[in-house]
Amino acid sequence: MVKNITEFSCFEAGDLTKLREILHPAVHGVDTMFSLAHAYLAVGEKSLPHRVTTSSETYYILEGIGQIFIEGKVFSLQKNDVAFVPANALQWVKNTGEATLSFLCIVSPPWSAAGEEVYDEKVV
Repeated sequence: MVKNITEFSCFEAGDLTKLREILHPAVHGVDTMFSLAHAYLAVGEKSLPHRVTTSSETYYILEGIGQIFIEGKVFSLQKNDVAFVPANALQWVKNTGEATLSFLCIVSPPWSAAGEEVYDEKVV
């Protein structure tokens, strides 16, 4: 399977991140132990706090500047950074730059709605 990222429709995920689901075994009929999505946040946007209870997440930053909050710790993000979020860790991402923050999300085992808990901002 080879596809261009522009072939995938963009939608707003439950945590308010704009998302394109690129590769998911349940959706795309591929035999893989992970799912892959392209996500972005516009200038000043942030995702809602959330946990992926059954999977770890790895973020690869493609463009922009931001911060990731993992279990109360804050880490800066910029192009080519990789951030690992263990399963069940409370997390969210914030765009602190002057351009779109664009990143890949690799979730293993593959993401599922049943394995994600999204909170409002009052949790943090």
